[in-house]
Amino acid sequence: MVDKDDLEEQLTEAFEGADYPVNSPMDLVPALPEGPETEFSSGDFSMTAMELNTQAGGQQDFPYESVEELVNDILEGLEDEGYI
Repeated sequence: MVDKDDLEEQLTEAFEGADYPVNSPMDLVPALPEGPETEFSSGDFSMTAMELNTQAGGQQDFPYESVEELVNDILEGLEDEGYI
């Protein structure tokens, strides 16, 4: 089972270093500790940043003014697509 709070914390920590506002997924890459290969996992869920963009990226609505807005949309996209 996925711990949404844990996943939200991981996403926030990874993306909070980006220069906001961000206008595209490419604006987020420099903030990621391992670039697009940065992995997020909780319970039986595991995805890299690159996979997040391709699997749940349709829910993202750039630009984002804050990390909270971005993380909320990522989590909603993952839920809508049945990943969590």
